[in-house]
Amino acid sequence: MIRRRAAQPVNRPPAAPVIRGPQRERHEPDYVLLLSVVALAALGLLMVYSSTGVYALIHDDPFSVVGPQAVWGIAGAVLMILIMRTDYRYLRLASVPAFLVCLALLGLIVILPEKGFVHAIIAGGSARWLQFGPLPAMHPAEFAKLALVVYLAHWLTRRGTRVGSFTDGMLPFLAILGVVLALVMLEPDLGTTGVIALTGLTMFYVAGARLYQLAALIPAGIAAVAVAVSMNQYQLDRVRAFLDPWADPLGDGHQTIQGLLALGMGGVTGIGLGESRRPGALPLPQAENDFVFALVGQELGFIGAVVLIGLYLLFIYRGIRVALNAPDTFGALLATGITCWLGIQAFINIAVVVVLLPITGITLPFVSAGGSSLLVSFAAVGILLSISRETLPRGTFNDADPDRRRWYRRSRLSGAGRRSVTSRAGA
Repeated sequence: MIRRRAAQPVNRPPAAPVIRGPQRERHEPDYVLLLSVVALAALGLLMVYSSTGVYALIHDDPFSVVGPQAVWGIAGAVLMILIMRTDYRYLRLASVPAFLVCLALLGLIVILPEKGFVHAIIAGGSARWLQFGPLPAMHPAEFAKLALVVYLAHWLTRRGTRVGSFTDGMLPFLAILGVVLALVMLEPDLGTTGVIALTGLTMFYVAGARLYQLAALIPAGIAAVAVAVSMNQYQLDRVRAFLDPWADPLGDGHQTIQGLLALGMGGVTGIGLGESRRPGALPLPQAENDFVFALVGQELGFIGAVVLIGLYLLFIYRGIRVALNAPDTFGALLATGITCWLGIQAFINIAVVVVLLPITGITLPFVSAGGSSLLVSFAAVGILLSISRETLPRGTFNDADPDRRRWYRRSRLSGAGRRSVTSRAGA
């Protein structure tokens, strides 16, 4: 009897997995970036308490100023964690309605009276806050910064290679940015206008705009600032105080002079925490807000000021790395906008204190007292951390995508010219 040999199973190689588009690797967020933000916020709470605690103690409540700041900080930290654990791409769905709501809030400041259930609050010659009944006052321009960055990242991503075009790129971009700038200028708030303009132009350039397009906007921008300043007396006074603060040392130049004296008094190591508020010490206007950097220099000295600036530089560096590592163009532009916005605002505030710029009235992110600013800044960092949780494989020393191009109307960060993982594997 002939026995048939059983058929042997054929060893076939496993089928190759089908890769559809770029494959992202989700991991832990950028803890260095998170550490820099937490350190800035902690230093801010310390300086706010140091500048207001003694004065508030006279009124039987030493935590009347720093207490609400701590509450806003906790709320912002919780919001940051929630946003960090959420896919940042969902922001594209909310970008348009959020932008329209912020435009409406900016418009309300211009048209609302100073009294009523919903009214504008005018301080220092500028209407910047909205009060809704018993709720805490809000600063719509702070929310508008984040809404504009998210919307521009969405819009520029959809525009793609047409960003470099004059009719399809530059003109619509100027219309979007111009509406926000006009509403903020009507408050008027020249400092916030500058932050928004520089942030928007940076995103426009990174998205693929040409240098000659940006160069053509410089004369128009200078002319617009000159006209805006000439139409507001208090802004003219600020410019005069910047040019020669000693001409009116007890009036318009008082705050500038006191800030310089505070920085000089601090020396290398500072006079010590809380010592700026002791009897007979140098009084510093807006020490917990616009001029908190002068307070840092006075109480913590040159070393404290360098540490503060170093934390901002670390934040900017890590933010740029997040943008370079972003898995898509939307994430890259979003990270670029947030990093530029907070970094530009920080160094404008510091430049005002050291008299490199006229007084603008903008806060130092994470450090100055202000609930709206702190909450929105934490939310923005949450978006950055969400982007940092996803990366694509890189091959260059600076983690930039290897197929970036500079002069072909493509994004100058990752995204617009990227090939998919499938095409790379078959190359």
